[in-house]
Amino acid sequence: MDGDRRWDRAVGPLQFIPTTWAVYGADGDGDGKVDPHDIDDAALAAGRYLCRAGGDLSGSRGWSEAVLTYNRSGPYARKVSRIAGRYAEAT
Repeated sequence: MDGDRRWDRAVGPLQFIPTTWAVYGADGDGDGKVDPHDIDDAALAAGRYLCRAGGDLSGSRGWSEAVLTYNRSGPYARKVSRIAGRYAEAT
């Protein structure tokens, strides 16, 4: 996907590893293509990945589990939570 035959590097705006994309990739904009470089496709795939990882995302425990599956770092999870909170307030 990134043109490198030796290493599996993350690609696209949401940085999918090709093997993960093969499982969760999706056509988010209905154009008939499943492309990790397309933000609509990548966003839908990320949602599928996070929901599978965290189970019930309606509460903080499931949400945290999902985010920590993406990157197993407490500071990262807290940063994502702060940014998500600011985004929710702005919309």
